Amino acid sequence: MSDLDTTNPATLALHAGYRADPATNAVAVPIYQTTSYQFGSAEHAANLFSLSELGNIYTRIMNPTTDVLEQRITALEGGAAALAVSSGQTATAYAVQNLARAGDNIVSSTDLYGGTWNLFQNTLRQQGIEVRFVDPSRPENFAEASDERTRAYYAETLPNPKLEVFPIAEVAEIGRERGIPLIVDNTAAPILTRPLDHGAAVVVHSLTKYIGGHGTSIGGVIIDGGNFDWAAQPAQQPALNEPDPSYHGAVWTEAAAPLGPIAFALKARVTLLRDLGGALSPTNAFQIIQGLETLPLRIREHVKNASAVADFLASHPAVASVNYPRLQTGNAARRAHAYLRGGYGGLVGFELKDGFAAGQAFINALRLFYHVANIGDARSLAIHPASTTHSQLAADEQRDTGVTEGYVRLSVGIEHIDDIIADLSQALDAATSALSAAAE
Repeated sequence: MSDLDTTNPATLALHAGYRADPATNAVAVPIYQTTSYQFGSAEHAANLFSLSELGNIYTRIMNPTTDVLEQRITALEGGAAALAVSSGQTATAYAVQNLARAGDNIVSSTDLYGGTWNLFQNTLRQQGIEVRFVDPSRPENFAEASDERTRAYYAETLPNPKLEVFPIAEVAEIGRERGIPLIVDNTAAPILTRPLDHGAAVVVHSLTKYIGGHGTSIGGVIIDGGNFDWAAQPAQQPALNEPDPSYHGAVWTEAAAPLGPIAFALKARVTLLRDLGGALSPTNAFQIIQGLETLPLRIREHVKNASAVADFLASHPAVASVNYPRLQTGNAARRAHAYLRGGYGGLVGFELKDGFAAGQAFINALRLFYHVANIGDARSLAIHPASTTHSQLAADEQRDTGVTEGYVRLSVGIEHIDDIIADLSQALDAATSALSAAAE
């Protein structure tokens, strides 16, 4: 365990949660590739299962390698505890299911990643959890959509692919007055902002993206901010304030009290992760830790390159418009400046003048950029959402999430900027030529 007293991300990414292996003094975090752990005694085992003592029971619930990752992410986000899981989708689902049950609802921003929209619109609805979508440009929409069975608000800091920063503080304050926590997906803006500092109660990440950074390992994480009073309005949060029959009638706000302000994280670990089993493998935890160590360096390069790409695209004749937080105006620009204090991110969107066909032709002409369904790799990536990540959405749902027929989203990598722009330039020219030839 590192005892360094710092809030600097570049230091925390390397040192938080671990100094050396106590058994061997190894500096690198070991991969504890084990399913089970020897209990010291019958009393020790009983204490672990009763939660009077925290420790390793089974890797489906916790693991020493994963624990280092959780501690490090907790430090970076300024939270109280974290739970690493098998994917970002698992993190989102568990964060909601930890509070909402059949008959309950959450209020979500419309500005979402397509997979999250489908999870909310279809899968959670089939489980009896209603998701009410509202336009985040007017924070009061969240209040107006709330009732006595609203268990959470949900949003993305930097929505993928819409890229208009969410009004975190405004909506968090609306929720706190009603006993409703704000859950924020910060996948696209690690290091750049900390939603917990602005009032969010819970943060989720897809670790697959910028934090892992190398496209090798899928994972997710939920961070409990430790800053929300779950017991202040107990009727609004019954999942944490009523006896839980799945754990001997535990009332989570009471059971967690001796351990710290971690009722949300504790319940998610010992009920949802235990029962549904979306565990992160120790090997993937190790791989993600390797990426995390260089995250502060990579984010700087992503931001620098993305800014240059946005400027290049803004001047290209085949491009109708460019979507990048630094180039936005009005309230969108104000929020981008207020929340993205570490830079404007590595994602760039743009609209091609010739629509759907131009979007596909551009993708097909790329040579350096990879055409993959991911963001946040060290390498540059591109996608045409209308035909891929958001194709399962109806046309009006696509528009709500910021997707139009000619929209392309780039995840700008850390290659040399000259090579990135050269590839974009030749692909734009090739797409224009292909469409002209097809029209003749």
